[in-house]
Amino acid sequence: MNISHRFVVIAAIFVTCLITANVIAVKVISVGSVILPAAIIIFPISYIFGDILTEVYGYRLTRRVIWLGFLCNLIFVAFAWLGQLLPPAPLWEGQSAYEVILGYTPRLLAASFCGYLVGEFANSFVLARMKILTKGRWLWTRTIGSTVVGQGLDSSIFITLAFVGTPAFMPILILYHWLAKTAIEALATPFTYAVVNFLKGKDAVDTYDYQTNFNPFAISD
Repeated sequence: MNISHRFVVIAAIFVTCLITANVIAVKVISVGSVILPAAIIIFPISYIFGDILTEVYGYRLTRRVIWLGFLCNLIFVAFAWLGQLLPPAPLWEGQSAYEVILGYTPRLLAASFCGYLVGEFANSFVLARMKILTKGRWLWTRTIGSTVVGQGLDSSIFITLAFVGTPAFMPILILYHWLAKTAIEALATPFTYAVVNFLKGKDAVDTYDYQTNFNPFAISD
């Protein structure tokens, strides 16, 4: 399959959403009585574009983009940490703010990376398998169904690993995260349909993963 510039654009948006979510996740917002991270407004968008990648280009290429997103996140975090260690100039007064915003703890990073990998691969796998089962019909069932699984795993893993054993751990947070992310995906269904149809028409591709090796580590397949 020839990779078009449109595939590159979708992959770039996917990775950008992930890195942006990392930055703004430190802010906590209140939606009524529900407390959520500010990343709730953009992280689900990465799942939307992950759905688009899998639906149009298949699991094999999406697997590479998921690992690319992981690598880009790792590079960002590593250099954010290095920037924190560099001695601040005497005239610069933002060191403490920098540490608050970009001073990720190892536990939070591990929780975030584990949740991301498990959630994204589960999302892509479920969508690819459902596409075969539905014979390409009812796209909305695949995008929402895969999100229910992927976002459920992501939220459960992240919140449990990040906060279990601390006063901040509340199992109800998993439900709040899961429902909010799934709702955003559902609301974006018309947008997903429009982008999927556009890409399938322009790139003349509609991949079905009949013979695909779904091992997430088989990046050379």
